[in-house]
Amino acid sequence: MEQHELIPHLFRTEYRKIVSVLCKRFGFDQVEIAEDITSETFLTAAQTWPMRGLPQNPAAWLYNVAKNKAKNYLQREGIFKSKITTEITAQTDASVFLENEIDLSLQNINDSQLQMMFAICHPSISAKAQIGLSLRILCGFGIEEIADAFLAGKETINKRLFRAKEKLREAKIKIEFPGSFEIDDRLAPVLRTIYLLFNEGYYSESQNKTVREELCLEAIRLCTMLVENKRTNKPQVNALLSLMYFQASRLEARVNKNGELILYEEQDINLWNVEFITKGGYFLHCSATGEKMSKYHLEAAIAYWNTQKSDTKEKWENILQLYNKLLQLEYSPIAALNRTYALSKANGKQEAIREAEKLDLANNHFYFTLLGELCTDIDNLKAKQHFEKALSLAKTPADKQTIQKKIDNL
Repeated sequence: MEQHELIPHLFRTEYRKIVSVLCKRFGFDQVEIAEDITSETFLTAAQTWPMRGLPQNPAAWLYNVAKNKAKNYLQREGIFKSKITTEITAQTDASVFLENEIDLSLQNINDSQLQMMFAICHPSISAKAQIGLSLRILCGFGIEEIADAFLAGKETINKRLFRAKEKLREAKIKIEFPGSFEIDDRLAPVLRTIYLLFNEGYYSESQNKTVREELCLEAIRLCTMLVENKRTNKPQVNALLSLMYFQASRLEARVNKNGELILYEEQDINLWNVEFITKGGYFLHCSATGEKMSKYHLEAAIAYWNTQKSDTKEKWENILQLYNKLLQLEYSPIAALNRTYALSKANGKQEAIREAEKLDLANNHFYFTLLGELCTDIDNLKAKQHFEKALSLAKTPADKQTIQKKIDNL
C-alpha cells in the first residue's frame, strides 16, 4: 500500500479502537477530548512519516503516540486539580501516575469497542443519532462520508452528533458491559442500530457505491464483534449476522454499472458471493438455539431462500410462510410489500394484486413499481399508470431510469 493511502486506511481501522479505549478511560463526558487526541495522533503521523519514513509497525506507532498524548493530558489535568486542592500526598501522586496508564492491549481494545457500542446505542438518543455516532466513533467514518450516507449536509450531521453526545452526557451513560440479567434487553437497541446501519447501505439512495458497500461491511464487522464475545454471542446476534451475510452476498448483482437497481429475478446469479452465502448458512445454524425466535431469525431464513438459485413453487411457498410469521411477530409495510411479491410467485399475480391494493402505500415508489410489475401482461394500461406514479415518487436518477425502462418496455 502506498504511503499516501496508508494513513486514510489506518484512520478507518485504528481510529475507532483508540477513541473507544480513550473514551472508556476518560468517560463519555470527555468524548471530544478522546476524539481530539486521536485526531492529533493521525495529524502527527501525516506530518512525521513523509520526512522520517514509515515506522516498522505503523499501528503500534499510532498506539504509542496516542498513549503518550493521553498521558500528557491526564498529567496536565492532575496538576491543575492539585493546585485547587489543599493537600497533596505522595500516595495521591503515585495513584495519579498509575491512573495515567492507557491500556491499548488487544483485549481492552475489543472490550472498549463493545462497551462503546452499548453506550452509543442507548435509547435516550434517536435511531439516526445512534447510527451517526456508530459511523463516527465505531467505524471511523468522516463527517463528509456520514453526510453522504444520510444525504444530508455536514452542518446537519455535526449538529446531530453534538446533540447526541450532549444527551448521553446528561443521562450519565457509562461505557461498560450490561449485567448478565439485562444483557438481552440492552442488546435489542444495539442489534437494531446495526440492522439499520446495514439497511442504510443496502437500500441506500446515495450514489456513492463505495460508501454504500462500506456501510454494509461495517455493520457485519460490528455484529461479528458481538458474536466473538461470549457475553454477547446470543442466538439473535447470530441470526442478524446470518441475515446480513445472505443479503450482502447479492450486493454486486443488485446494481448495474450505471447505478440502476436490478430486480431480484433479473440478477446475474454468477455475481452472487458464494463465500458470504456459506457464512450466512453457518451463522443461521449457530442461531438455532434457545426457545425465542426473533425477527432476525425469520428474515435470515427468508434471505437464505433468496440465495437459492431455483425458482420452484416450494421455494416461494416457504418464503411466503416465513413472511406470514414475520408480519405476525412484527408488522412493517416493507415486509408486507415483500410478502406480496412472494405471494405472486407462489399463488399467481391476480391474488397478489388484490393483496397489494389493500396495502395502499401511497408515497412509496417501490409499492407502485411492484403494482406495475404485477399488472404487466394482465392490464398494461394500469401497469403504465402505476409505473408513472412510481416515477413521480422516485428520488434517485438510477431509480427513475429503471422505472422509465419499465414504461418503455410495455
